[in-house]
Amino acid sequence: QRLKAAVHYTVGCLCQDVAEDKEMQFSKQTIAAISEITFRQCGVVILCRHAKRSTVTTEDVKLLARRSNSLLKYITQKSEEITSSNMEQKEKKKKKSTATKGGITSGEQEAAVTESEDSNMA
Repeated sequence: QRLKAAVHYTVGCLCQDVAEDKEMQFSKQTIAAISEITFRQCGVVILCRHAKRSTVTTEDVKLLARRSNSLLKYITQKSEEITSSNMEQKEKKKKKSTATKGGITSGEQEAAVTESEDSNMA
């Protein structure tokens, strides 16, 4: 209960700072809603601590977002995009290192082809 009050107080202070900076106001209901959402999202950290892990995974985030179908769908889509992008980058690195391991770089291959063409013309 004290933790929840501390989150509410901190969110209130942050909202006040933003309100002064942007010359606007936040209602008490808005501050309470932001505080509640923040407190619930802290569940990810608590979940990871309970599991004795120091890293939050996408599966942890999906687990907490499961109550909101649209949020879960968005997180899943972004996660798949990131995974796909990472796999493509790994493949590019793998191809690059394979070509280099062969002892001939692409620049050296071009030079060899040019030399070969020059000698054939002579």
